[in-house]
Amino acid sequence: MTMVSLSSPGMQRPPSRRGEMARIHGGRFAMGDSRFYPEEGPVRSVEVGDFWIDTSPVTNRQFAHFVEETGYQTTAEAVPDPSAYPGADPAMLVPGSLVFRAPRSPDEMRFWGDWWHYVPGASWKKPDGITPLSDSQLDHPVVQVSHADASAYARWAGKELPTEAEWEFAARGGLDGAIYSWGEEFEPGGRRMANVWDGNFPMVDARSRPVGTSPVKSYPANGFGLFDMIGNVWEWTDDYWAERHAAAPASSCCKAAEARTSARKASFDPMQPAIRIPRKVLKGGSHLCAPSYCRRYRPAARQPEMIDSATAHIGFRCVVRSEERLQ
Repeated sequence: MTMVSLSSPGMQRPPSRRGEMARIHGGRFAMGDSRFYPEEGPVRSVEVGDFWIDTSPVTNRQFAHFVEETGYQTTAEAVPDPSAYPGADPAMLVPGSLVFRAPRSPDEMRFWGDWWHYVPGASWKKPDGITPLSDSQLDHPVVQVSHADASAYARWAGKELPTEAEWEFAARGGLDGAIYSWGEEFEPGGRRMANVWDGNFPMVDARSRPVGTSPVKSYPANGFGLFDMIGNVWEWTDDYWAERHAAAPASSCCKAAEARTSARKASFDPMQPAIRIPRKVLKGGSHLCAPSYCRRYRPAARQPEMIDSATAHIGFRCVVRSEERLQ
């Protein structure tokens, strides 16, 4: 197996910004869904402006260029600040991140902590904490990136992270109100449309497909020509998490700033009151989403994640709202 070197001759420059992106003509759409999970509601009419969005999640190849040019160190590669995690085991305050490991027996299926493990040394360069990236993984989505990491890449690329509304509008591909990005059927005509869990989660069946990310563009694009909006990896947005959505956006700059500050505080996890780390919205589901466990491989689906979190199934893509920035 060939391991990746950031200076490898095979690490060609990525294509132009415009070539990687699709233009989305904005409009009004029905955001949310009332048929699945309560946090997706209420269904509401939302309007977004025109924007450009990456046609696929940012890949290991693209992220490696960013790191090579900037020397950036990701959250998972840094020593955690003990003050941010009161009561944490000091042995856990080492560089690393969360890695999924399938249970070996049904006895280990009772709690998500049985299959998610904090692994020292896990990072975007070594997603499982053991094996460095290989050349064959260069075109897989980058994972083990926090919200700060995704934001840093976006700034370097002259882009931004999408709002939740922009992301969902793009994911729907013009099919307003449809369950999936491609329509109403999960597997139309028996065709698999996204990289999601195969079998009874979280157990791995010998007949199942391998667990993990797939190269971007391995599955059909949606109506806007966007790949992997569903499945493969969850994707960061720039909106703070809320159990229910605000009825309308703030009407002035001052009110918008106040609303964002309030939203930040409201996003803290009430189940962990001692940890004051904001949460932001993830969209799209991942290769670990399963019909037997969670049906969050849909445009309306959403999930909260602390902004310092890096895991083996979270990635991102970027947007540009001003055409001049694509030059």
